[in-house]
Amino acid sequence: MPGVVIDAESGPVWIDDHAQIMPQAVLEGPLAVGANSIIKVGAKIYENTTIGPVCKVGGEVEESIFQSYSNKQHDGFLGHSYLGSWINLGADTNNSNLKNNYAEVQIWNYPQERLISTGRQFCGLIMGDHSKCGINTMFNTGTVIGVSANIFGSNFPRNFIPSFSWGGASGFITYALDKASETADLVMNRKNEDYTDEDRKIMKHIFEITSKYRTK
Repeated sequence: MPGVVIDAESGPVWIDDHAQIMPQAVLEGPLAVGANSIIKVGAKIYENTTIGPVCKVGGEVEESIFQSYSNKQHDGFLGHSYLGSWINLGADTNNSNLKNNYAEVQIWNYPQERLISTGRQFCGLIMGDHSKCGINTMFNTGTVIGVSANIFGSNFPRNFIPSFSWGGASGFITYALDKASETADLVMNRKNEDYTDEDRKIMKHIFEITSKYRTK
């Protein structure tokens, strides 16, 4: 659309079928935008970003990966991050990808069940499928969020949020499996996709194997 800037000086910009790039967006390669995705008005999408199919992305994004059907429609920064599928980030959500003291970032490691060093200065948000956050959410450097979590409220939540957690900086409760499945069904049906029996079995299995983390 009018006013779009595509900068391929540092790498290719690949735009798949039926993707829509709205006015005044700036795309810097290397970059891939999946089929039927929408880049919103005035978005700034920097290098080394991959946006999967049927996503809506706005604001400022750098060196991040979106799997399919995930949305970051509004202003706010997302950097050095990985988002699964069926995620929605509320308006003005921001993440930190660099510590104030420039130290190496630590993240939660599931096999070791503790924080480990990444060996990197830059590391942002890792968020599992079907997780969501409310408006003005702030995520600290190296935050890891499981599947079907719902985060909201002021201040920074902790940097490891287990699957099926509901809450924020003031604390979390368990997001009941039946409620989480009901929401997932509604969200997927809205995009003409089915929440299948196989999906339900997968969600139930994840709920069970991650229960021990929700007590921490």
